[in-house]
Amino acid sequence: MPNPNRAMLYKTIITLLLSLAATAGVSSLIAMACGGTPADTPSSSTEAPVKAVETVKVVNAFPKLSFSQPVEFTHAGDGSNRVFVLEQEGRIRVFENNAQTASAGTYLDIKKRVASGGEMGLLGLAFHPKFEQNGYLFVNYTKNNPSETVISRFKAASANANTVDPTTETILFKFQQPYSNHNGGKILFGPDGYLYIATGDGGSAGDPQNNGQNTGSYLGKVLRVDVDATDKGNYGIPKDNPFANVGDGKLAEIYAYGLRNPWRMSFDDRGRLWTGDVGQNKLEEIDIIRKGGNYGWRLKEGRASYEGSAQGASVIDPIWQYSHDNGDVSVTGGAVYRGSSNASLKGKYIYADYASGRVWALTTDASPTGGKASNELLVNRAGTISAFGEDARNELYLCDHAEGKILRLTSK
Repeated sequence: MPNPNRAMLYKTIITLLLSLAATAGVSSLIAMACGGTPADTPSSSTEAPVKAVETVKVVNAFPKLSFSQPVEFTHAGDGSNRVFVLEQEGRIRVFENNAQTASAGTYLDIKKRVASGGEMGLLGLAFHPKFEQNGYLFVNYTKNNPSETVISRFKAASANANTVDPTTETILFKFQQPYSNHNGGKILFGPDGYLYIATGDGGSAGDPQNNGQNTGSYLGKVLRVDVDATDKGNYGIPKDNPFANVGDGKLAEIYAYGLRNPWRMSFDDRGRLWTGDVGQNKLEEIDIIRKGGNYGWRLKEGRASYEGSAQGASVIDPIWQYSHDNGDVSVTGGAVYRGSSNASLKGKYIYADYASGRVWALTTDASPTGGKASNELLVNRAGTISAFGEDARNELYLCDHAEGKILRLTSK
């Protein structure tokens, strides 16, 4: 997930300094406070604006509820009007999707299995497309002794059950984590029915093991697996995965690679897979993930060179990037708005920065690559936004990690 230590440092500095003056000198001081030289400035067409007319605001969607470090908001697609919030420490909460709801039950509690804190924890939740029939839900979490990411399945006794027995866990697969940070964590089902899994590069800084470019590693990737198949034990490999039949040490689970810490992914109605990839020292990026794509890390950070040469490599540049110059240092990927309550946002990709709290809308064309994008600021300070999620009506919600709130966007 976004680095909370780095983000909280920026949050404190930004709150103090931006209250004094919005000057170029102040922006440079903020950028230097995180250690390092000012970022290479992208072209003006890829710089996230810090001043704009804000047409929307955030409100507390469920003012009578609070959560412990929420990192996911979703629904089960079961027609029940329930929604689910993932708490980083290892708990899933469930409640009625109503602004007046006054209590949220515990749907699943696996805190004793989860190693949480910093960027570790229970980081992903996805309900099977046929959840009403099979009761399957899938999670992504980190554990200690040894340090690993676990992708596993639980089974609800019935689709309308309000609790899930932790003993129903079936582990699909797990892989080693060399450091505590950069765990990715998002899981979701695509329109093809397969499970997509975001993984970080393993952590530390600068990808010291070069996991992002290593197609023999699960780290720094988007993985894709078939949870209804059994050729790998408790899952299978889609036949058209890029390395499904390659061998030579390349992992058949890989869908795309060259990512640093993809934090939150989503599909739009055109089947495009969007992610925010948290940067190293200078640039944050938004990517549209394509099968077999190499997104450059650690050869590149955003569109800039980082370490080594990308010459000869077929690298896909981000559709959007922004620098750290204005205190925006930790991107949170969002979703293309598909709801009906905010007509002005329809079809725009909504995303945020965890540290600064800014929320933006990215406008693209309908092509697979998104074409030439334009960006607009929606909210200057929404909170520590750790995730975006949708309800069954495709309305968009934001998780405020530090305040423990679920927010929504509304017109001013």
